[in-house]
Amino acid sequence: MPVRATKLRPVVQLRADGSSRDRADTLAGEEPLEIRVAGAPYSVTMRTPGGDFDLVAGFLVSEGVVWEPAQIASLAYGAGVNPDGSPSYNVVEVRLAPGRPGPDPSLARHVYTSSSCGICGTASIEAVSRASRFAVADDDLELPLAELLALPGRLRDGQRIFDSTGGVHAAGLFAVAEDGSAELVCLREDVGRHNAVDKVVGWALREGRLPLRRTVLQVSGRASFELVQKAWMAGVPALSAVSAPSTLAVELAASAGMTLVGFSRGDRVNVYAGAERVLA
Repeated sequence: MPVRATKLRPVVQLRADGSSRDRADTLAGEEPLEIRVAGAPYSVTMRTPGGDFDLVAGFLVSEGVVWEPAQIASLAYGAGVNPDGSPSYNVVEVRLAPGRPGPDPSLARHVYTSSSCGICGTASIEAVSRASRFAVADDDLELPLAELLALPGRLRDGQRIFDSTGGVHAAGLFAVAEDGSAELVCLREDVGRHNAVDKVVGWALREGRLPLRRTVLQVSGRASFELVQKAWMAGVPALSAVSAPSTLAVELAASAGMTLVGFSRGDRVNVYAGAERVLA
């Protein structure tokens, strides 16, 4: 499959001194992806192409549809063509394992999920506050402050698409050893911050790693309610963001027993919930 994570586009660069020049600029790809479950349309999300099966698997974890790899029988690209007749790769067909019920039709997304909103189109507020099958309050994760402070830089070092475009979010999953050292085990980029997280979670599901005990999910943007929920649904005990959390994100993290970190920059962080896991 051709991965269309970036595309070259012509641009006119204007300068304050009155000069200009024509050049090519590398942009982050953004295309719709329709998710079908058992042949029925379920959601359309705007994403950066690449890692589509991980994205769909992670999305289904976030929706509470699956939590074990064996619950997905198959993932495959569905029908769809571009104007030039080539395959679009913008439809993914999901077949669940025999006996595994599909998503509740009343919770289906009735409008597309944009790259800026991961819960837009959810049919009811009850669908937003799903409970995870994985407990995180008793997770024995402990992370030295110095290691926590280093995570944003390590995430940034691995952002290849951002290096080319400056236009994508990133999520990195770090596994924490008994000695407190953190190893980056998965990094994904996407125009949607929720998609980047879903791609990480979907990778973990397909690798048989759920629940993600003793891990930290480092994200490049803010910590929204939806990102805390996605982390909780995957059994992640700690979420760290370089920017601010929302009030609902903090409330959900505290309720779930998660550690939530914001403004992780340079030599300081704000710990909004679960500060006992951070060893200063």
